Amino acid sequence: MATMRLISWNVNGIRAVEKRGFFEWLEEVSPDILCLQETKAHPEQLSSALLSPNGYHVYWNHPERKGYSGVAILSREQPVQVRSGFGIARFDDEGRVLVARYPEFLLFNVYFPNGKLSAERLAYKLDFYNAFLSHLIELRHQGERMVVCGDYNTAHKEIDLARPRENSKVSGFLPEERDWMDRLTSHGFVDTFRMFYSEGGHYTWWDLRTRARERNIGWRLDYFFVSDNLTESVRDARILSDVTGSDHCPVSLTLATA
Repeated sequence: MATMRLISWNVNGIRAVEKRGFFEWLEEVSPDILCLQETKAHPEQLSSALLSPNGYHVYWNHPERKGYSGVAILSREQPVQVRSGFGIARFDDEGRVLVARYPEFLLFNVYFPNGKLSAERLAYKLDFYNAFLSHLIELRHQGERMVVCGDYNTAHKEIDLARPRENSKVSGFLPEERDWMDRLTSHGFVDTFRMFYSEGGHYTWWDLRTRARERNIGWRLDYFFVSDNLTESVRDARILSDVTGSDHCPVSLTLATA
């Protein structure tokens, strides 16, 4: 049976990870699709290797503001269609979403907003969440099979971060943020990692300033969700915690395609 392996990674600066062995890692793991978040670069700032990676079609979305946000998709198979954003200028202007259509599914690569900076940014994050979920629900009603990956900037349940009690009033683990993830699952979207792993201790982000990664004091912020009409195709989901170069590590999903 043919399979397709997808990897999602918040690189916290694509030019930084390029200097830390990105292409050697890419050649080693060789995913069919690689979704990157927080690329923090405009095309004119990128090397020729990043603009034309060997063996991949590459697509970028970035905001006008340099050094901020940005997402990319590297794909061995050329998608049927690729578009930036999900149709609301207030959110699309920040370069957070790439949508790629494949014969088997519709892929969303998303860098969800961070709400820690201010009350205004938390409100923006929640507005983004709600508008995006409405978009997904509409597509699900149309029968779309979807993969939604990226940095969600929220740990869903207590099991998804090392210190839930201490962070209960911190953006990224607020009740209203977690409630949104509950609503995502209630509308038929499945956390693929939890299809295979039910225990705690699995994280995808660690605070570099406190050397939290060495102690595994982390948060699970990066996910592959799929619509429930695609779960039968899910073969594997993992956290690639041994991959360094960013404050996040990659996550992976393997789907049966035939």
